[in-house]
Amino acid sequence: MAKNYDLIVFDWDGTVMDSTAVIAGSIQAACRDVGLPVPSDEAARHVIGMGLKDALQYAVPEASDDMYDQLAASYRRHFLAHDASIPLYSGARETIAELHGKGITLAVATGKSRNGLDRALHSSELGGYFHASRTADETFSKPHPAMLLELMDEFAVPPERTLMVGDTTHDLKMAANARVDALAMTHGAHPEEHLSMLKTVAMLGNFDELRGWLAENA
Repeated sequence: MAKNYDLIVFDWDGTVMDSTAVIAGSIQAACRDVGLPVPSDEAARHVIGMGLKDALQYAVPEASDDMYDQLAASYRRHFLAHDASIPLYSGARETIAELHGKGITLAVATGKSRNGLDRALHSSELGGYFHASRTADETFSKPHPAMLLELMDEFAVPPERTLMVGDTTHDLKMAANARVDALAMTHGAHPEEHLSMLKTVAMLGNFDELRGWLAENA
């Protein structure tokens, strides 16, 4: 039986924007800059979706507290060198525009900072399609459910009418913690075998598949 959703919440990096390689590479480059052990590709990709401080503490446990500011500044410098040229995934714009046209409330829940998300929404020209957003520097980081709970409260939408779309286990765990449905995109940061260990309503590989699924279920 088709299930309709009144609120669809998208993660950004690795879900809407194809930024996984840039983020992971920027973490690794920042570690080289400050003389810390460089995390593997898998470790650097795993932290995508977390807030920056949580991500760096997980990916680079060798970093002392007094090194964090230097490491974070180096990360931002490397990321910003590529920020304006990071593309959206194929079909993302069309899918989001179509959902907006159907009158579905759309939101973003991301590990980016507010400044970072605002830049991305502006450069991608998608800002006008989203009714609200939450970032990791203004509420709890994933997988805490706060982002989803706040968005549902803002629009008075219950959990059973809300869908979270993301590419990481952090997104799926956040959805579970908020008791909302989760849909996994396998084109992003976390491997499909990790995503498949968590509860989802679907696992899809691209936005063409997502548009088809949403046409039947949203």
